[in-house]
Amino acid sequence: MNEINMKVAILGANGRMGRVLIEALRENEEADLAVATVRDDSPWVGIDVGELAGIGTQGVSCSAVSTLNPDDVDVVIDFTLPAAFDDNLAWCVANKKPVVIGTTGLSEQQLIALDEAAKQIPLVFAANYSVGVNVMLALVKQAALVLGNTADIEILEAHHRFKQDAPSGTAMAIGQAIADTLGRNLQECAVYGREGKEPPREHKTIGFATVRAGDIVGEHTALFADIGERLEITHKASSRLTFAKGAVHAALWLSSRENGRYGMDDVIGLA
Repeated sequence: MNEINMKVAILGANGRMGRVLIEALRENEEADLAVATVRDDSPWVGIDVGELAGIGTQGVSCSAVSTLNPDDVDVVIDFTLPAAFDDNLAWCVANKKPVVIGTTGLSEQQLIALDEAAKQIPLVFAANYSVGVNVMLALVKQAALVLGNTADIEILEAHHRFKQDAPSGTAMAIGQAIADTLGRNLQECAVYGREGKEPPREHKTIGFATVRAGDIVGEHTALFADIGERLEITHKASSRLTFAKGAVHAALWLSSRENGRYGMDDVIGLA
């Protein structure tokens, strides 16, 4: 481990993203995996992170989250579940540690807590850490400006069978970006399912369609459909490593920032 490198803690190292983050940090020359935590009762406590990620011994063992020592950490990456979010965020605030958060499905109360925490520490919160997805968010805003008043807007997303939240956080971020551009309230105009006989589609609605199947990493399409033509803006991910590398890039970027809440658009210069 290079002493001049940034020391990163991965929370929830045994999760799908946690394992890929271990690999991403192994490949990064500016950051080192200093700590990888799992639940206190996890059978992975004490196991080398390389065994967990399937990349060979790395010389760092998984530790119980309750033993996390602030002296060992420069920045935290948290891709755990909403149930662990409150405690993880409170730890970062109490120990003045920057944090990159990729947890989706947060409640309104947790989103408020996020904004409060940003007054005391720098943090990046994004629904998706892929550079391509964040370029897509910029593109759908442009499409909404031109087509939003005439086209019907639908958002289609597909993920693996194990994903718990639906629609995905990325799909919601796409919908929010479009709604904000058009001056609509997403909570009022979103339609999350259609069944049986329904009245004709209301133009100002934004529809969401969700697929959960197999091992699909992540696919998102924003559809702008008018009479006679349609525009589809699509992003397809073939590997979770692209998200993990984006999160590590965000951690490096965040380490020198002032307190505040940032997004991936800030990290990659689209803001």
